Parts: sequence; C-alpha cells; structure tokens
Amino acid sequence: MSKKTVKPQKSPVPFYALLAVVAAVGAYVLYTVTRPTAPVAIAVDPTAPKVEAAGYLYGNADAPVTIIEYADFECGGCAQFNVLVTPDIKSRIVDAGLANFRFYDFPLNIHPNAMAAHLAAACADDQSKFWVMHDRIFAGQMDWNTQATRNPRKQLEGYAKELGLDMAAWNTCFDSQKHVARIEANRNAGIRMGVGSTPTVQVGDRLYPGGLSSDQIKAIVDSMVAAMPAVMLTPSDTPKP
Repeated sequence: MSKKTVKPQKSPVPFYALLAVVAAVGAYVLYTVTRPTAPVAIAVDPTAPKVEAAGYLYGNADAPVTIIEYADFECGGCAQFNVLVTPDIKSRIVDAGLANFRFYDFPLNIHPNAMAAHLAAACADDQSKFWVMHDRIFAGQMDWNTQATRNPRKQLEGYAKELGLDMAAWNTCFDSQKHVARIEANRNAGIRMGVGSTPTVQVGDRLYPGGLSSDQIKAIVDSMVAAMPAVMLTPSDTPKP
C-alpha cells in the first residue's frame, strides 16, 4: 500500500478501494453480529489493591458512577467502540450526569505502534486536548498502525499540528517519552483488576471484555443509580423521570 507496457491498463486503485470498503463493512457486520445480546460479565478480583482513579476523565469527577474503558489505540475493536459506542456514552450517560467516563491506557504487546499513539495522546492531554487527539488517533488508525508503517511518528505529529497544539511542547513531551510511566501505571491498574483484552469496559465492580453497547451500559448505570440512597446523589445527578 517493472512491468511491461503492452497496452494501457486501468489503475488497480479503484479495485483496492472497493476491497477496503468491503472489509470495513464486513468488520462492522461482524462487530454487530457477534456482540452478545446480554452483557457477559466477570467479577473484579475482590483482593485486587484499590487503585486511585487515573486514566483520562470525561465528565464530572463526582458523578455517582464511573465507567472505565481499558483500550489500545491500535486495537481495531477499540476503534469500532470509539465510533459506535463512546459518543452515546458521552451524550446519553455522562452529559446527563449519571456517570463519568475514564479512558485507561492498555497498549498490547502485539501492537508495536500502540505505545507511540498512547504517548501522543498523553502529550496532548498536557495541553487539555486528550479527547480530540483520542478521536483523531482512532479515526486515522489505518494510517499509522503497524500494517501501515514502522514509524508512526510522522502521522501522530501531523495530528498534533492539525489540532493546533503547541508543537514545541508536544515534541519535547513525545521525544522524552515523558508519560511512559503514566501509561504503564494505567495498564498495570487494568492488569490488577483482571483485564486481559481490549476493549474491556468496567462499570462498578464488573468487567465486560469486548465492551458493551451504549444501551447495555446505560441500563447498568440506571440500575446502579436507582439503587443508591438519595443522599449520595447531588441535584444534578438525580435521574429525571
């Protein structure tokens, strides 16, 4: 992504473009068909050390419920989750005050370019632009992943410029690998909780490998909020009838 010229030939590009479209549609269908109709949960290890909330926050830190996504920027399923589920989590659940949402770095060893992407996002977070970089990295995944390049820096740096970041600060952060320890801490927190694949969603004390639909997540959050004593909810958190 030397020939003999006997006669003019049509460019193969449209054919490959068609293949890309077919593959994308197939991935979407597979994602939809294989998603469980009911949540499949595994219990969080009760003996796991309590880890102070980390990751990257979207929403009110004091919301009554926290939704955590453990994800790898180079994971195809995570990219699909970001397109199909994350916007609904933000608009229907987090913006409604029912929960907050945290993204935890969980780069997998099978994805050589993942750490660079997580560093790029962490450095964007220094400039309060984690979530826009998060979305841009997932949107461009096929341009910087291991199948596309051995060195994703050019593409990631391009996203930083596109989003209007202070490039001197971003480059210094990225080149020094300033946030490797933070990324490793997020990944290790997931490992301690029992995460073994991405995407994995945590709501309360349950992990859902493979993620959930936004409807499933909202149903879980609604049931958790309904079970809470009224004193635990602020007026803005109280579900509206």
